[in-house]
Amino acid sequence: MWLVAEDETDIRNLMQMLFMTWGHQPLAFENGQKVWNWLDAVDAGSHTDPLPELALLDIRMPGKRGDELARRMRTTPALGQMPVVLMTAYALSEEQEAEMLAHGADLIIHKPLPDFDRLHAVLQDVVYSRRK
Repeated sequence: MWLVAEDETDIRNLMQMLFMTWGHQPLAFENGQKVWNWLDAVDAGSHTDPLPELALLDIRMPGKRGDELARRMRTTPALGQMPVVLMTAYALSEEQEAEMLAHGADLIIHKPLPDFDRLHAVLQDVVYSRRK
């Protein structure tokens, strides 16, 4: 299972379709607050479904931002080692990127997203490098 949090419906739906094509069940959220609420359930032990093996989070979305979610995921014992990839359509300074990478994200990718084969390879690389 791979998690995607993206407020733009078209991108979220596309990512869900790609995840299924790549053999992963999608877990999709349309805003950061819903992910935060899901994290509350995971922390409380009330979420009993399988946990995702990867999170792909938009940085700027309603509710909580993707970088806030990444930091929280790192402090959630059940998700602390899960690969987290942030995506954004906005320009980030080197300092902003460095801070996000230091506090939870494994990688930041910029929109427009790479072609589907390249995106799949990039995400798989993050998953494999986290397992080492």
